[in-house]
Amino acid sequence: MQLKFLDKPVETIKEPMDKGQALPDFKVLDSNNNEFTNKDFIGKPALILTVPDVNSRACSLEAKKFNRKSDKYENVEFYTISKNTVEEQSEWCAAKGVESMHLLSDADNNFGMASGTYVKDIDALARVVYAIDANGEIVYRQVVEEIGSQPDFKEVEAVVEKLNK
Repeated sequence: MQLKFLDKPVETIKEPMDKGQALPDFKVLDSNNNEFTNKDFIGKPALILTVPDVNSRACSLEAKKFNRKSDKYENVEFYTISKNTVEEQSEWCAAKGVESMHLLSDADNNFGMASGTYVKDIDALARVVYAIDANGEIVYRQVVEEIGSQPDFKEVEAVVEKLNK
């Protein structure tokens, strides 16, 4: 998929997964360096954010904004996946006071390759927001065409409201 990063054309390795699809098989690491897979998403609706780098200004703002909202929705889990290492993510969480959101490390590109969100040109994940139901099926996808920009928060929040019921 053709996207832009700082107004330069970049491309995902393939079309990112879309509404109606089940999460593909993948492995990432949680904050304790434990393997976290697509099967771990089964059982509760979730919002999944893929971001290029949690330490960048745009990604940090997005993750913090969703972290503040996550406390409001007890029936929806919130996850951010980036290529940052577990250590980088833990340091970011400590520095920013992020406690409710789960950060998952895709340092080895397993999720990015499986989901189609990996952008080789910048060695990072595209900025995409997914909402999944309790069965692990994608019910919403928002691809941010300019990777350095923010997603449409109001649209995402409306989706989360529906999932929370």
